[in-house]
Amino acid sequence: MNEPFVSVLIPVRDEERYIERCLESLGTQDYPRRRFEVLVIDGHSTDGTKQLIARFAAESTLDLRLLENPALKPAFALNIGLVEARGDVIVRVDGHAAVAADYLSASVAALDATGADCVGGVITSEGDSYAGRAIALAMASRFGVGGASFRIGGEGPVDTVAFGAYRRDVFERIGTFAEDIDKGEDDEFNYRLLDAGGTIFLAPSIRARYTVRGSIVGLWRQYFGYGRAKPEVLRRHPSQVRPRQLVPPLFVAGLVVAALRAAGGDARPLKALLATYVAAIGAASAAVALPRAPRQLPLLPIVFACLHVAYGAGFLVGLGRAGLRIVGGTPVVDRSRISPGDFEMRG
Repeated sequence: MNEPFVSVLIPVRDEERYIERCLESLGTQDYPRRRFEVLVIDGHSTDGTKQLIARFAAESTLDLRLLENPALKPAFALNIGLVEARGDVIVRVDGHAAVAADYLSASVAALDATGADCVGGVITSEGDSYAGRAIALAMASRFGVGGASFRIGGEGPVDTVAFGAYRRDVFERIGTFAEDIDKGEDDEFNYRLLDAGGTIFLAPSIRARYTVRGSIVGLWRQYFGYGRAKPEVLRRHPSQVRPRQLVPPLFVAGLVVAALRAAGGDARPLKALLATYVAAIGAASAAVALPRAPRQLPLLPIVFACLHVAYGAGFLVGLGRAGLRIVGGTPVVDRSRISPGDFEMRG
């Protein structure tokens, strides 16, 4: 098998609960140890993350380096990592994740077999609390996350993946991660790749586990942020708009309009909308929880509602911000951090 040098980029901030598990999973890779490196880019962690990384680096035989990300946000971290990376293949992994022992070899094999510019696999969501286990169930269901193939399963060409493996020349061709989009940098980059004629392939042989947020509040913040970023991403890449992306904001907008009518004395639309949604969310919760995790059933409707409403509300907020950017003439993509010359091979 072809054995290109692989660089694994891990943007982190305050990941002391999970970073050791992530690094340990990379330490067990069946890919030749001399053929990959791990770059952890830390955004000023205030917990024990950096100390744990330093200790792991001292005790492990991994080619592991810790870099600093003064800008904190993941896109900046990834671009810092790209400058330092020596790999012919670039793999992005999150500190919350643990990859299978053959993750790198399976990714390289999929790149070879498909000829794609980027490959990724199906992510198994896990929870480490009662709420987290309910959230993991919701994130693995079509009702919860729509048609996100990397969460619900599938194989073949897709519009985005999590923890993708990219050919290095992709970044030379289309630029780097957009630093002015927070929580949407992966989607924006992948959509830009598709718009440039590239291909992204989902391969079920590439496997990873991801620990979801452990509370409803944490989930709300996460999905509100995802929703807020999406309109700007779609503004830049309108050809990637899909109906499923618009369902949550349309639902939230419908709730707002119905609530305003109720305030004016006509509560019938609000009652009808809520009754329909409650029935749907109840049926979906039972279908998801009863066969696998009945103890999570009482919380699952709240989790589904949080996913839908947080994302939809964030989207509407982001839609307003994207509109202001259109008026203000914001540049389409910030590529100022890296120029093609920065990609010369190191070492």
